[in-house]
Amino acid sequence: MKDSLLNQTVEIEKRRRLYSLAIVVISAALLVAGYKQANAMNSGHFLDGLKKFFEYPGEIVREAFQSGSEFPLLLYKFLPALIETLNIAAVATLLGGLFAMIFAFLGANNLSVWPPLVPISRRMMDIMRAFPELILALFLIFVLGTSPVPAMIAVAFHTAGALGKQFSEVNENIDLNAIEGLQSCGASWFQRMKFAVLPQVLPNYLSYFMLRFEINVRASAILGFVGAGGIGAELRRTIGWGQGAGDETAALFLLLIFTIFIIDQSSSYFRTKLIVAESGGNT
Repeated sequence: MKDSLLNQTVEIEKRRRLYSLAIVVISAALLVAGYKQANAMNSGHFLDGLKKFFEYPGEIVREAFQSGSEFPLLLYKFLPALIETLNIAAVATLLGGLFAMIFAFLGANNLSVWPPLVPISRRMMDIMRAFPELILALFLIFVLGTSPVPAMIAVAFHTAGALGKQFSEVNENIDLNAIEGLQSCGASWFQRMKFAVLPQVLPNYLSYFMLRFEINVRASAILGFVGAGGIGAELRRTIGWGQGAGDETAALFLLLIFTIFIIDQSSSYFRTKLIVAESGGNT
């Protein structure tokens, strides 16, 4: 019997290696075919284009260094645009996070919610996630005009669906012992959610919330290209100007990178604090 199991294991391993080899060969063939197609569509200049791939980023860095002592002034110059983008992202994340929590509690199967509400909440979150922020923002700009408001609504709408999905999955993975204990004592549904569910899910909620805020900062910057204002509008201007505005483009990118770094570090700090607080100060 041991020999039979060993032979089966060897056979499965051989089959797995054969499948892996087939996947590698097929992938390589697709890459070669894709290269030939790209080269044909670009009149044989595909490789020449690859050589120029880093020319524009290199030009941005070169112009940033050439600006010398004036570069910090550019950072200060674009600070109001960054603040506008952060305001759009912050308000959108707060509003979206609030609705996400509501949908997450109504869409979890293990929280004793009225059963018909669960599929309704889940489908609502699916619909909200299905709309890209850019498409929704373009529609709202057409209706409401050019301003940060359409961008805020579009980002908040998508955030409610995306965060709601993540929050509901966190809810469905909690320990139910605390809920059952409170229920046996006669606690109401809201009391069970407040004292048994929230203490378990808040650290993960905060982590997902800060991650979404980071994503929304980038989304808000992109929406600036279509008239939502903020740092995206400045990027559209500097990139559109091409040569001569590389130092401004570098300053804008540096502000975005620094902002994302701060958000990431803040998320780790506050999540650790919340976990320590919930565990009674014992790490």
